[in-house]
Amino acid sequence: MFQDGFPNHLRDDVAAVVGMIPHKNNENVTSGVSQDTIQYFQDNTMIRFPYRIYYIDSLDEVIDNLSLRQKMILHCIYSRSCDGFVRQKHMFSLLQMDYEDWAIPYIVKICDEYVVEILEMTYDTLKEQDTERIKRFCLENIVPSSKSYNRMISYWNEYYRYRNNDFKKYIGRKLFRDCFGYSKSMECRRKEVRETYHLK
Repeated sequence: MFQDGFPNHLRDDVAAVVGMIPHKNNENVTSGVSQDTIQYFQDNTMIRFPYRIYYIDSLDEVIDNLSLRQKMILHCIYSRSCDGFVRQKHMFSLLQMDYEDWAIPYIVKICDEYVVEILEMTYDTLKEQDTERIKRFCLENIVPSSKSYNRMISYWNEYYRYRNNDFKKYIGRKLFRDCFGYSKSMECRRKEVRETYHLK
C-alpha cells in the first residue's frame, strides 16, 4: 500500500522505511492501515496512499538512521497518522526540508482536515516559499483539490466559525488561495471535468 504513494524509483527507499516502522498499532485498532485511500495524479501517474495509519510513532533513533530521502518518505507516511499531534510533528519536519515533488500530495491532503493548528503551521511556512510546484499539482488534480477546499470550509463551519466568523480571514482560505492557487476558475473547471467524465 505505501509503495503506491511514491514514484517507482523510490521503491527500495520506501521498503527500507516501511521495514523500520514499528508495526504496533494504537490501542483498540486491529489494522495498522485504513481501507480508505487518497488518490491523486502526478506526472500522469496515479498515486494512492492510506487515508489513515494507526501505527505508533517511530522513535527518534530510528529516524536518525535513515537517509535524508528516507526521512522525507517517513514524514509523508506519518502525516496520515490517526494522531493529530503526530501528523503535525511530521508535517512540520517535512516542511523544513527541501521536499521533493512527490511529497506535495501529502502536504495538500493534510490541509483539508480539522486541526487548525496544522493549517496555521503550514501557512506560516509556505507563505515564505515559492509554491508554484504545489499550484501546478493542484491544477493537475482539480477535482480532488476542489473537494479539499470544500472540505476545509465544512470544518471551518463546524468547528471554527465561532472564533473566525469572517471566512475571508480564515487561515484555511488563505492557505488554499495564496499557497495552493485555488480560485473560482478552478471550481468552474472542476464542474467541466465532472460533466465530461460523469464524475460524482
